Amino acid sequence: MKKSINIAIIIIVAMFVALIGLSFSNSSALESNTDSRVVYQGNTSLNNVCFMINVYQGNEYVEQMLDIFDIYNVKTTFFVGGSWAVKNIDLVKEIYARGHELGNHGFYHKDQDKLDFEANQQEIELCHKVISENLGVNMTLFAPPSGAYNVTTVDAAVSLNYTTIMWTRDTIDWRDQDRDLIYSRAIKNMNNGDLILMHPTKKTVDALSDILEYTKDNGFNPTTVSNCL
Repeated sequence: MKKSINIAIIIIVAMFVALIGLSFSNSSALESNTDSRVVYQGNTSLNNVCFMINVYQGNEYVEQMLDIFDIYNVKTTFFVGGSWAVKNIDLVKEIYARGHELGNHGFYHKDQDKLDFEANQQEIELCHKVISENLGVNMTLFAPPSGAYNVTTVDAAVSLNYTTIMWTRDTIDWRDQDRDLIYSRAIKNMNNGDLILMHPTKKTVDALSDILEYTKDNGFNPTTVSNCL
């Protein structure tokens, strides 16, 4: 009986220790992703919102998006991947020529939270160089691929005079090819300063006009990330 009680006590202590460890682990993970230098939302005192477009692959829907933005007289921010930009430099120039803001999306679309400081810098610098040399534009906004970043990533971005930009809401349009779902995710509970992540997909194009109509009808001003900040 005494032996059984001792075993039970050992099990309870072990579970308590594990729970404490898990608590500290979760706390550390939360802290590592909570950095005051990282932007998740713009200025909430203004009615600006941004439909920020991350582009790393494909080009067939970009011009359609540009045409729709033109119809609504909207200028937004395109975060371009460097290796994509090299292959589609004329399209990048078209994006910029139509008045849109360009942001940095890294070069090879790596998970930058897994890179050391120098590798983080290199990903950002390589993309910066492509745009700077071809368009004469010095980008200052960096959107980590897949939203993967840590303190080292942010330190590297700051060292290159970049602000790290995340998002308030994600349409997850790259995964869920559903026009109505993309529309719902984009407009549901929309607030001032929202940064809404999109990609140039067919279903996003299908939903974009209605999304922009919603902002017009509800008093929001879709604009660039910089204007939202």
